[in-house]
Amino acid sequence: MAIGKSELQQRVAEQAGLNKAQAGRAVEAVLNTIRDSLAGGEEVRLTGFGNFVVTQTSARTGRNPRTKETINIPAGKRPAFRPGSGLKSAVSGR
Repeated sequence: MAIGKSELQQRVAEQAGLNKAQAGRAVEAVLNTIRDSLAGGEEVRLTGFGNFVVTQTSARTGRNPRTKETINIPAGKRPAFRPGSGLKSAVSGR
């Protein structure tokens, strides 16, 4: 089961003692800050939770699955998340 943004906002509101509008603005601010930091080439480190980073992908050749034609895939950047030890422990139940 996955939760959406509105459910996340509701849970933040409950835990932080905020109304839903305030929690919504807080969630949006956090997400926008992470996005803008990554776009600017910065890592976002949340101790105990994990790190949001930008990874480099190298240029490579691929294959179009429909036509089987070889295509060139350019180098690029991708956002990635590396979970921290606290998050890993919480998920694994240890």
